[in-house]
Amino acid sequence: MAVKLTKNEQKVQKDHLKQYQRYLPTLQLKKQQLQSVIMQVNAELKAKEAEREAMVGNLDDWIAVFAENQIFPEDKKLDDLVQPDQVLVTTENIAGVKVPAFQELTFKDISYNVADYPLWVDTAVIKLREIARLDALVSTLEKQVELLGKELRTTSQRVNLFEKVKIPEAKENIRIIGVYLGDQQTAAVVRGKISKKKLVEAGR
Repeated sequence: MAVKLTKNEQKVQKDHLKQYQRYLPTLQLKKQQLQSVIMQVNAELKAKEAEREAMVGNLDDWIAVFAENQIFPEDKKLDDLVQPDQVLVTTENIAGVKVPAFQELTFKDISYNVADYPLWVDTAVIKLREIARLDALVSTLEKQVELLGKELRTTSQRVNLFEKVKIPEAKENIRIIGVYLGDQQTAAVVRGKISKKKLVEAGR
């Protein structure tokens, strides 16, 4: 884009440069914060995924008894005893990004007659609820990573725009205008000297 070679434009470009240089450190800090937070959330996500896998793995010991689920009547299947209701989340502000924060997973209040089931069902219901809760937590953490990652990409683009485009562009414009105004000033001085010399010669 062509730049006006005037003192006013030089001032505008200098103001822009100051603005970019003032905003850049804030953007760089935000980028660092986002990178740090994403690493922390990813670490927590991996830990919870591992916890869930371990819990599911521990159910191997239950496979034999879970097989009994097949012989229960349709209206008394084990699946019907564990029905998630609501995922309770709040909203947190992390490095300027609003993200969901997991609070709890609620379940539908399903009562059953213990006489209709073998003894292991009570423990199985607890374990299945714990796994469902971890599923909800993992899902919320994945959403956090997604939202924070999106903001990081936007912030990184702005940092690059300021560092590689806006600041160098403003500096170059200031330099070009400075050179032009300097040449104009030199030319004016030369013209003044020539005029003065002519006046002196004419007065002789």
